[in-house]
Amino acid sequence: MLELIKSDINLDYVGKFKVTAPFSFLLVAASIVLLFTKMVYGVDFRGGAEVQLKFAKTVEMDTIRKSMSDGGFKGVSVQTIGEAADNEVLLKVQGDETNLNQITTEVEAALLKSFSNEGVEIRKVDIVGPKAGAQLRISGFQAMLWALIAIMVYIGLRFDFKYSPGAIVALFHDVTIILGIYALTGTEFTLQTVAALLAVIGYSVNDTVIVYDRVREHEEKYPGVDLKTHINRAVNETMSRTILTSSTTLFVSLAMFFLGGAAIHDFFLAITCGVVIGTYSSIFVAAPVTLMLDRFNQGREPAKVSA
Repeated sequence: MLELIKSDINLDYVGKFKVTAPFSFLLVAASIVLLFTKMVYGVDFRGGAEVQLKFAKTVEMDTIRKSMSDGGFKGVSVQTIGEAADNEVLLKVQGDETNLNQITTEVEAALLKSFSNEGVEIRKVDIVGPKAGAQLRISGFQAMLWALIAIMVYIGLRFDFKYSPGAIVALFHDVTIILGIYALTGTEFTLQTVAALLAVIGYSVNDTVIVYDRVREHEEKYPGVDLKTHINRAVNETMSRTILTSSTTLFVSLAMFFLGGAAIHDFFLAITCGVVIGTYSSIFVAAPVTLMLDRFNQGREPAKVSA
């Protein structure tokens, strides 16, 4: 088996927590601030209209955006769907529940007027009210919350409940930072983003579980050795595998991010960030937090009284 890093190198990864903890805390804190101040929600969550267009000729996205801007429409996003040769475009327009139908009618009229020479065809119009969008937003966050709870229970039953908090803290760390990146870059948060975050949660916990499984093996094989030694040994032994797996996954996600087209661009932004952040958190967040909480619990146990 190929080993990029020798398993017996015995680096003190847990000891780096004094450096990585403030770094991670600052990233999470900044991401939370960005989440509540800069996050851009898509039509799925804020309400509005989605108009699917088909052009007989190639039309630049900037031309469509300018046409909508000149028509007085705000909060408009434009993206291609399907193959480039299909000339299909998805137009998203923000609006209030009281005037969505009117806005949709005006958008259709503006498109037909501006692009009559390009053979524009309005194929489908979907309207999402603000109330429905808010409910979808709540449902999306609930889905991620239930995923975290299910993972916590699984790890507790599969290994030991002392491992669950570390995994959950790491996953919360991953999801929050990805949302912060979305907010910082102005990328829309949509239902597609929720799906990507759920995929990231599954990928990230897989790395963590592999480390935990090796820790459990060492606890059974070397009883009496402290947990820090077990964790460092487990991380060292799985490091080569972690780097190889993450690198191959990252290569694919980067290819899809740059070459997959606008329709899946935002999805693979979350996946790409999730692979990097998830690998980091499984080593420098989940394992040290597990050790820290284990020591805290041991300190709370009453001292044994000698006879």
